[in-house]
Amino acid sequence: MAESNFVDYVKIYCRSGKGGRGSTHMRREKYVPNGGPDGGDGGRGGHVILRGNRNYWTLLHLKYDRHVFATHGGNGSKNKSFGKDGEDKVIEVPCGTVVYNAETGEYICDITEDGQEVVLLKGGRGGLGNWHFRTATRQAPRFAQPGEPMQELTVILELKLLADVGLVGFPNAGKSTLLSTVSAARPKIANYPFTTLEPNLGIVSYREGKSFVMADIPGIIEGASEGKGLGLRFLRHIERNSLLLFMVPGDTDDIRKEYDILLNELATFNPEMLDKQRVLAITKSDMLDEELINMLEPTLPKNVPHIFISSVTGMGIQQLKDMLWTELNKDSNRLEGVRTETIVHRAKDVAKLQEELKAMGEDEDFEFEYEDDDDDDFDYEYEEEDWDEEDVDGDDEDFQILTRRDSRPTNYAVDFDRTVYDDEETDDAYYAEDYIADRKSRKKQRKKGSGGLVLLLLGDLAGIAGIIWWWIKWLS
Repeated sequence: MAESNFVDYVKIYCRSGKGGRGSTHMRREKYVPNGGPDGGDGGRGGHVILRGNRNYWTLLHLKYDRHVFATHGGNGSKNKSFGKDGEDKVIEVPCGTVVYNAETGEYICDITEDGQEVVLLKGGRGGLGNWHFRTATRQAPRFAQPGEPMQELTVILELKLLADVGLVGFPNAGKSTLLSTVSAARPKIANYPFTTLEPNLGIVSYREGKSFVMADIPGIIEGASEGKGLGLRFLRHIERNSLLLFMVPGDTDDIRKEYDILLNELATFNPEMLDKQRVLAITKSDMLDEELINMLEPTLPKNVPHIFISSVTGMGIQQLKDMLWTELNKDSNRLEGVRTETIVHRAKDVAKLQEELKAMGEDEDFEFEYEDDDDDDFDYEYEEEDWDEEDVDGDDEDFQILTRRDSRPTNYAVDFDRTVYDDEETDDAYYAEDYIADRKSRKKQRKKGSGGLVLLLLGDLAGIAGIIWWWIKWLS
């Protein structure tokens, strides 16, 4: 059988862009020997954005494009030129998409409306150029801020269909037949269980041009919430339904027992489903006479509206539409109120997450290569002059402290975790403690090297003195 185009579960890898580095450029113009710093700021890295699109009804377009990369921000340059901002990467998803962390199972966000945008990963901010760090005592700062790093995340996208009425029932209960009767949908219908392998949506026409959406999901069996049958995979599609229509065949042995089994499976999967409005429809009632119907009435669940229908003969179909429309428009179950209401999503169980990914065919690991930073923009252009710099640790070593970000302009109001230092010898940025330790170790190495140099110089002087003594002796 050919693979279905309906995809409601994908796993993708997302990565935002890193921020560009600030420039360490010195102004060089004719007749301006000490122009000072003029390095520009780096550009912002691109965001990874999720956007709802009502024209999509499946996640098929993401199944074969599972690596989403935003572009990096450009580096700053001379004359206070800003680096180019990275291009944002927008992921179009159908309305009703829920996003989870693929590693921890944590719920991230929910896309329910057309045009709704959620920033999944923020791009790194660009670093400040050396122009921002000029002071009266530090007139030629030879350092700049690096750009903030990129963010990466592997996420799971789940599609939960948005419908007004959800059909709930055992396999071969007549759900697909009812959907084909009341709407223009044409689901597969056959006389064997699990005919429906994927959800189907249909628009049901009502009086005076009114309509509502009905969703048909594969049949639920006892133990579906534990992974039996196909119910576990598609139970999430009825989490967003405003109304649940329970369908039990009239020829079953115990209608109340089947209804309780279905209700228990929904409660086990998500207890919040018990708060939804419910309607009970006894299908295939064309095989029941009036006397048998009167006998079944007392055995049906109390406080739940019920109706006897037959999709083949049309028995009770219009009455069912009236009942569904009445329940949908009750003050306690307004469609618009249910759609805009925030749904509480539970985090996925980490212990069962790998099994779920394997069942959905999404258990493969993503392989990718990190990009190496290029150092082509760290070219210093300044006169080799003795600028007065600040001595920090008292060892007569010249290096500069990078100003903390909380003293920056308001649009850059962020604080790095630690103070950053700039190394003039290697052109690298260090954190304070790491820099001081590295400088002390190199100072010790230079002292050891200077001792050997003194010994070598003394040996050379002794050799020269020996040569002069031998020459004087030869002359005499």
